[in-house]
Amino acid sequence: MPIMPDHWIRRMATEQGMIEPFVEAQRREGVISYGLSSYGYDARAAGEFKIFTNVDNALVDPKRFSDDSFVSRAGDTCIVPPNSFVLTHTVEYFRIPRDVLVICLGKSTYARCGLIVNVTPLEPEWEGQVTIEISNTTPLPARIYANEGICQFLFLKGEGPPDVSYADRAGKYMHQRGVALPRL
Repeated sequence: MPIMPDHWIRRMATEQGMIEPFVEAQRREGVISYGLSSYGYDARAAGEFKIFTNVDNALVDPKRFSDDSFVSRAGDTCIVPPNSFVLTHTVEYFRIPRDVLVICLGKSTYARCGLIVNVTPLEPEWEGQVTIEISNTTPLPARIYANEGICQFLFLKGEGPPDVSYADRAGKYMHQRGVALPRL
């Protein structure tokens, strides 16, 4: 599975709508960088945040997820409490080609602050805004910036298309917009 370079990502974004909105060059002046890089695309965090809290003594259960588990906030920044977790989503909407798998890595700027980004792979023919999970592993509050880089997506091209894609099996997170909460 080769990793795809900037010119392929640019062509797929501009001709096939793989990434919208698409930023053709990395932007970095005064912000945490985002946009096209040599072998990936640095996506931005949106200004919608779901911060996990224990105010209502909720239990986090992926089979019976309750909105009591978090508080919702919107804005240009989000404070992630110590040893806590927040959900946001990408500004960008992705349309993954049938023969491509996308993996995500956190930005080094956040990682060096103890903030860990987790995103499951974007499967062939999945599309939507990506829900981003951010863990604050430190004993201190940490700030996340909306409309700035949060993670980098790497595009891996398979030897051929799969027999069954995410779209073919009608995946439960298809066409998501905003933060998608756990579904069974």
